[in-house]
Amino acid sequence: MDNRKKHTELIKAEAKRLGFISCGISKAAFLEEEAPRLENWLKNQMNGEMAYMENHFDKRLDPTLLVPGSKSVISLLLNYFPSEIQTSEAYKISKYAYGTDYHFVIKDKLKQLREFISEEIGQVDGRAFVDSAPVLDKAWAAKSGLGWIGKHSNLLTKQLGSFYFIAELIVDLDLEYDPPTTDHCGSCTACIDACPTQAIVADKVVDGSKCISYYTIELKNEIPISERGKFDEWIFGCDVCQDVCPWNRFSKPHSEPLFNPHPELLSMSKKDWEEITEDIFQKIFKKTAVKRTKFSGLTRNINFVKD
Repeated sequence: MDNRKKHTELIKAEAKRLGFISCGISKAAFLEEEAPRLENWLKNQMNGEMAYMENHFDKRLDPTLLVPGSKSVISLLLNYFPSEIQTSEAYKISKYAYGTDYHFVIKDKLKQLREFISEEIGQVDGRAFVDSAPVLDKAWAAKSGLGWIGKHSNLLTKQLGSFYFIAELIVDLDLEYDPPTTDHCGSCTACIDACPTQAIVADKVVDGSKCISYYTIELKNEIPISERGKFDEWIFGCDVCQDVCPWNRFSKPHSEPLFNPHPELLSMSKKDWEEITEDIFQKIFKKTAVKRTKFSGLTRNINFVKD
């Protein structure tokens, strides 16, 4: 067995042991197909107030500029689909934010994977990424054969749908590369038809400045009054395009204890949300992604969707 094959098998086995549901690998090279798409998306100002999306354009498309000397992009998926969801009589938060902030959980797993690579393979330079640097996560995951990009622009798999996080290790190690998979959306337009704010403007193109997730998390100013009545009671993020996707019928509950919600979250009623205090906010959402909005942002969102 040559070293590339041996090292690839070692890394994939350890990724599985650490709880990742999939691991795919692709050659670290310029993303030719994504370049014009990203350029058009930015030109049409679909990033809204997310000015950071305009930064490091070249690095977003070329991992060798982000990690000099890199040869392989190791893409990993971690399931977050919950076994229980909020009561139907509540304002809604995205399922990914139920438990401990995924940045902490995945960074710890990536650190363990890097340590394993150092111990088993030797000195390997590289960097770990969890949605916190100019890396096109979904593009790399698709290129690595982990799924295809659906019409809602999320990564989809036949086995588990789309409720998972994507992370990468970009390393200066030669590995065996996985071929991309095929698209299985067909003529289905469920996600496009269901989007409450018509943010999915074309196949695989989401106008970020119209997305409920953008309004409730990224937007720091007041939400435009023109959007009132369209949020379907979402106050942090939005799962509509994923919830209606036929492939998510195959979603299975995660097995990561840190992603389990605070016991009080799932039973919160609309009244509980409307009466939330800063102390309760800190208690329930202390280590979760919901902290991104701060208490003031969350109460702004609640007041916006209130009858």
